[in-house]
Amino acid sequence: MSVNLQLTRQMWQLLEPVHAVLYYAPEAFEEAASLGYDTESRWPSYFAWRSAPLGCAGPRLVAATYHSFSPRMVAEHVPAVWTVASAEKVLATRLRAVDRAFRTLLGDDVEGPAIAEAARIARAAAEAADTAGRPLGAANADLAWPEAPHLQLWQAATILREHRGDGHVAALVTAGLDPCEALVSFAALGVVPVDVFASRGWTNEEWGAAQDRLTSRGWMDADGNATERGRQARQGLEVRTDELAAGPWAAIGADEAGRLAGLVMPLMRTVVGSGMLPRQSTLGLGTSA
Repeated sequence: MSVNLQLTRQMWQLLEPVHAVLYYAPEAFEEAASLGYDTESRWPSYFAWRSAPLGCAGPRLVAATYHSFSPRMVAEHVPAVWTVASAEKVLATRLRAVDRAFRTLLGDDVEGPAIAEAARIARAAAEAADTAGRPLGAANADLAWPEAPHLQLWQAATILREHRGDGHVAALVTAGLDPCEALVSFAALGVVPVDVFASRGWTNEEWGAAQDRLTSRGWMDADGNATERGRQARQGLEVRTDELAAGPWAAIGADEAGRLAGLVMPLMRTVVGSGMLPRQSTLGLGTSA
């Protein structure tokens, strides 16, 4: 069964903020602090929350699966995060953080029929995801499903976004883009200010060297803007990413995916409207995480 790639992208845009609650909700920072993480910056808890499905992973594995982060930045946090709390303890605490955050966002609706139905459909899509060659998607898919529907919805959104992210990394590697070049080529489109990408830990020298390499390939001009060749190449990467992410939505069908979109839309709007997410990010989703 085929699926419209526009629908595939729409589902990513709807579910990404649902997943990202873990990284930005006040309740998540409170839970991270209860484990002993420094919450002055979001990075210690981010690396712990996101990497925990991999076990007590080392810096090379985390840098490889995240792809866009400077290995030097990753090494500042990993494996140190596991000296604060074990991966098993982090996994239990992250569900508690999401539970608290969703209850704050949704109130009594967290236990309503709309969330239960959304969880059913999202779980079906997540369970249909092919995780071969997708380490973060597979690691999250290996986790036991929580009982509460709102937590099932979050876990399904997490599996699907990591499944998509793994596919995006595959597309970048196939295109011959190293981690820094992946960010520089995207920044060159002008969709997101360049200073937003500083969060990934690359130095000015590393950024400039990546610009030089992309300029020699004809992807950028002397002013640091994407050439037509660069724009077309990036567009091709996005299309390939959508193609690689389409499987779960093809499996459940456009009608079910559309139903899920309608059910998740209010939650996504509530998350965005809460103000917890940054207005701009390296994902280029505008108001989402």
